[in-house]
Amino acid sequence: MSWPLSVDPRLGVLLLTAVCPPGVNCDTDGSVESHLAMGKKLLAAGQLADALSHFHAAVDGDPQNYMSFYRRATVYLAMGKSKSALPDLSRVIELKPDFTSARLQRGNLLLKQGNLDEAESDFKRVTCVWDVGSRETRAECFIQMGENGKAISDLKATSKLRSDNTKAFLQLSIIYYHLGDHEMSLTEVRECLKLDPDHKQCYAHYKKVKKLNKQIMSAESLIQDERYEEAVSKYEAVMETEPNVPQFSHNAKERICHALAQAQLPGRAIPVCSEVLEAEPENAGALKDRAEAYIQDEQYEEAIGDYEEAEKHSENDRQVKEGLERAKKLLKQSKKRDYYKILGVKRTAQKKEIIKAYRKMAQQWHPDNFMDAADKKKAEKRFIDIAQAKEVLTDPEMRAKFDQGEDPMDPETQQGAHQNQHFHQGFQGFNPFSSGGGGGGGGGPFSFKFGFN
Repeated sequence: MSWPLSVDPRLGVLLLTAVCPPGVNCDTDGSVESHLAMGKKLLAAGQLADALSHFHAAVDGDPQNYMSFYRRATVYLAMGKSKSALPDLSRVIELKPDFTSARLQRGNLLLKQGNLDEAESDFKRVTCVWDVGSRETRAECFIQMGENGKAISDLKATSKLRSDNTKAFLQLSIIYYHLGDHEMSLTEVRECLKLDPDHKQCYAHYKKVKKLNKQIMSAESLIQDERYEEAVSKYEAVMETEPNVPQFSHNAKERICHALAQAQLPGRAIPVCSEVLEAEPENAGALKDRAEAYIQDEQYEEAIGDYEEAEKHSENDRQVKEGLERAKKLLKQSKKRDYYKILGVKRTAQKKEIIKAYRKMAQQWHPDNFMDAADKKKAEKRFIDIAQAKEVLTDPEMRAKFDQGEDPMDPETQQGAHQNQHFHQGFQGFNPFSSGGGGGGGGGPFSFKFGFN
């Protein structure tokens, strides 16, 4: 097997004692082999210009001799003339396609020139699977091409082929880090430190990955504990810790989107989820989270759109199917009677907010406030709606049904209409401000009773 061509000839191990002086023709028979032999000696002695002259003569003497082109390319590389070396290496490969060293050297030159596709083609043709150097070179090419999966495959192989290959483990850790996989990055850099605990680069990288890993694991723990706003703060800290790796920022925003949706903060969740989806439109998790935020914000058509899009990329996801069905029910419901809108509160409103809104609306629409018969009749209907809204939204079971798209007060969707029967037995005797329901007869003086549970 031929050696790589990047060796500095001044460091050659062959130091000649009988070199033909410049200008003296030592090649008596003028054969190609003689030119090649003399060129090799001059190259080893560091006399590059003289060596080049002999290799020129060898090429001219036999244009089909691949070794003549290979030796001349060697000199060009030693002189730093890579552009001149490239055609010779191509000619070598044309004449001898299985010449591994020439193909590797051409791949290296193409890689340096930015011709990544052509470089990849050369590296793929290298058939020596046991050659660590070849795989490391090919891995470097894959990294520059952005084909990290292929680079990982080659580097994992080299880490097994060479027992003390700390370089491979460090490169693997760095690749995983830039992919946003903090756990695998930590695993690989630990392997490096097992081989060499004092390895400076591995230890520095280890500290960086460990810090980030700790923050991410802490944020996930907060999400599990339903401490969503604290989790958001922790993920914001992750982005501050590593602002130079876009994948970590993207992953952090995806989890912030989820946490804000779970915290029922649609105003904050929707913009973050949208930012994630702008970069990754097929992210089913972000689509589901934004759909939930849209539902919380009563944007049902948008929620349906997100769930339908998520269904394309996650066909068997039960949450998507259930969410889509719920969003459609809520859209249909919103076109009928919406208890949240009746009281003027958000879907995320707490019981205290609902009761406060109810008191205000009931006082405003109490029929005793209206003298005109038509206005009084309109107020009675509105007052019943307000009372029903309060009853549904302050009862956890009824509110849960309504949030799933069912109307507990609608006889069409409920078996039996006993839930709302008392609302239609005449207005007399009903006082929504009273826990007992008495007081406030029709036409009589109205008094407020705030005996809420």
